[in-house]
Amino acid sequence: MVEDGRDARRPHGELVADVLAVLWAAEEPLTPQQINGALGRDLARTTVTTILTRLHEKGTLVRTRSGRGFAYAAADDAAGLAAGRMRRELDREPQRDLVLKRFVSSLSGEDEEALRRLLLESEDGE
Repeated sequence: MVEDGRDARRPHGELVADVLAVLWAAEEPLTPQQINGALGRDLARTTVTTILTRLHEKGTLVRTRSGRGFAYAAADDAAGLAAGRMRRELDREPQRDLVLKRFVSSLSGEDEEALRRLLLESEDGE
């Protein structure tokens, strides 16, 4: 999409998702410069650093010293992050049983069966 001869800005969430995808694919922690290079865009150094800092503050990323700066890695994989979001939403609700009931009733048959299987496996593992 082009507006006034310039590329329109991409949604912030899309850039965050792209940064996370780069980190999940990496075999080791990456610096902001390495991440920017992997994204293949001409982003300002501060843009990438700000995103990484905010994700670190939320606990989504871990960081280690790398020279005078930091290298970043994902704290969890995509499934773990989604599970964490689900857990935080559930923790906010005083009527947990009702939330869980409505969640389960909205699942497809396949998802409901997978959930039943996982709950049984969880019981067997304890």
